[in-house]
Amino acid sequence: MVRQEIAAVLHRESLRLLRPEFLALYPALALALLWFGPKGAIITAVAGVPLALLAQNRRTATAEAAFDARDTEGPVPPRNLVIAALDRAYETQEDTGRSSACLVIGLDDPQKLIETYGHDAYDKTLAKLGERLSGVVRERDVLGRIDGPRFAIALAPARRMDLEAVIQIAGRLKAAVGEPFSIDAMTVYVSASVGFCLTGRAPERNGTSVYEAAGLAYEDARRNGPGGIRAFSADIARAATERDELRDQVEVALENGEIVAYFQPQLSTDTGDVVGFEALARWQHPQRGVLTPGDFLPAILSAGLGERLGEIILGQSLAALCGWDRAALRVPAISVNFSGPELRNPNLAAKLKWELDRFDLTPDRLTVEILESVVAETDNDVIVHNITALAKLGCGIDLDDFGTGHASLTSIRRFAVGRIKIDRSYVTRVDTDQSQQRMVAAILSMAERLGIQTLAEGVETIGEHALLAQLGCTHVQGFAIARPMPLAATEDWQRKHRAKLEATPGLARRAG
Repeated sequence: MVRQEIAAVLHRESLRLLRPEFLALYPALALALLWFGPKGAIITAVAGVPLALLAQNRRTATAEAAFDARDTEGPVPPRNLVIAALDRAYETQEDTGRSSACLVIGLDDPQKLIETYGHDAYDKTLAKLGERLSGVVRERDVLGRIDGPRFAIALAPARRMDLEAVIQIAGRLKAAVGEPFSIDAMTVYVSASVGFCLTGRAPERNGTSVYEAAGLAYEDARRNGPGGIRAFSADIARAATERDELRDQVEVALENGEIVAYFQPQLSTDTGDVVGFEALARWQHPQRGVLTPGDFLPAILSAGLGERLGEIILGQSLAALCGWDRAALRVPAISVNFSGPELRNPNLAAKLKWELDRFDLTPDRLTVEILESVVAETDNDVIVHNITALAKLGCGIDLDDFGTGHASLTSIRRFAVGRIKIDRSYVTRVDTDQSQQRMVAAILSMAERLGIQTLAEGVETIGEHALLAQLGCTHVQGFAIARPMPLAATEDWQRKHRAKLEATPGLARRAG
């Protein structure tokens, strides 16, 4: 064992003698040996080795100085200093045995912060966030404000820079962001997601690669819910490549008719009749098959094509209604989701009225689905005006994903909400979980007192369907009834469903 340790030390020191600082001494030693003999060579070595060691130490110190750098133009260094610090970490890793990592941290919902408190409060929050993060990181870490509400951190090299250590650092950073901010006498609460990459796991051995990998991990954390923490992996890289490919294809797909509306039926729990269909976007990808919005919606939005997608789904939905009417199929209404950006369009009400007139349909045949989180944004005057105008026009208003946002009872009445859609998180296992039953019963009781209809979404079993009907939920939707289907399949499904109802004369019906 001792011999192995001695051999390892000799090997390491022999490698040190091959460094440029020592190689530069060898010609001088040879000349001293030739001109002055062995004594001259010894004198040259004694004088030169300290100089070589000083040069090497200075190179190491210069590399480590990058981690003490601070931007002279602001409180935090820019992106290039973060990358430079990571590059230095690679250069010194062989000498020191220390490694580094890059973290990217950013606000989860900056748009909501702006809409709730304004741009001035947003800017002040980011400034205080930078100060707070500076207080969390170590003295030789490099913190940089990058694009938008995001910050990047290059950790100073350490011997124990592993996954567990960086997760702990990420947790401390996230906790610091979660503390309330006092902005202009207001208390502002925000959350943040964190992505990181260890220098040993980056696709390439350079600072840019580590920085970009941490950014990909951050995006993955943000997509998977607020307050996420993700480490870079090969799977994240592959998913990012696929999203980039979809982003390049999405505009052509929209214009070529590859992205179409699929339709999922909604049933009455009283009669079993179809009360409507919900239109859901699907991409019939020529290579990857049918893709759901979770696969391609980020590409749509990043390309600025959200409103174009909405126009296509709306047009196909209204055309489907007309087709069902011609086929003598009783479908009272079609439900279409409207995103926040669409609801911020000042011309939305006039646009929908024109579309309904074009298809010769009355407004009550269209149900506008709005996320609960969007309804909660009552400070946005355009959204308030649009929802109110659509209700006055005669369109149905559905409050989607009820129970996951922050809509108040005042908002429900203010926007003339006609039906609330109970989120699937409350519906799952409602037939076996008593706590779920109590929660759903409370929602249904509230809706009944307000005179609002209810629709449970995500109903996946017959037991869930039966219990929801028993509790008084008026409408249901989910895989237990039918999966979303292309338009061509809807007529056949409706005829089979009608035949099934007629063949069951003893169908239990809840008293009205």
